[in-house]
Amino acid sequence: MKKLLLLFLLTGLGLQGQNTLSFTEKTVSPKASISQIEWITGHWKGEAFGGTTEEIWSPPAAGVMMFVFRLIAKGEINFYEIGHIREVDNTLVFELKHFDKNLKGWEEKDEVQSFRLIKEDDNRLYFDGFTFEKVGPNEINIYGLIHQNDGSAEEIKFNYKRQ
Repeated sequence: MKKLLLLFLLTGLGLQGQNTLSFTEKTVSPKASISQIEWITGHWKGEAFGGTTEEIWSPPAAGVMMFVFRLIAKGEINFYEIGHIREVDNTLVFELKHFDKNLKGWEEKDEVQSFRLIKEDDNRLYFDGFTFEKVGPNEINIYGLIHQNDGSAEEIKFNYKRQ
C-alpha cells in the first residue's frame, strides 16, 4: 500500500484523468489566494482504499490552510498525512508529508510532496494531479491521479461528508 500511495503522490507531468490535470512544460499557475478554497474548512469523513478516510482542515490564517489526514483500515491506522495549501508567489501550492501509524516519516527529512495550482473553475481547484471539488456545503470530492508500476494511471475519487 505504501508503494502505491507514493506512486500516487509522484504524479507524472502531462498525464491526466477525467477530473484531474497535470502540469506540462507550458503550464503557468494562475493568480490565486487562500480564500478561494476556504470552503474546505472543517472535519470530513469518507471511504477509500478499503477503509475510512478522515481529513480536518483549519480555517485560513496567514495565507495558509493546514490539514491532517488518516486512513483506518481493518480497525487499524494505516497512515497519516499532514500538510497545507499555501499562498506562494501569488498562487496556491498543495503540500504534504506522509507518516506511518507510528509517526515515522515516509519522505526524507527535508522532502515535501508539492503540487502547484493549474486552474480554478466555479466549484473546483485543479492542482497537479489533485482536484478539490465543492459538491455542496456538506460534501466535497478530492480526486487524485494514482500511477501504477506498469505505467498506467487511475483516478481515485475521495468523497467526503462534513462531520
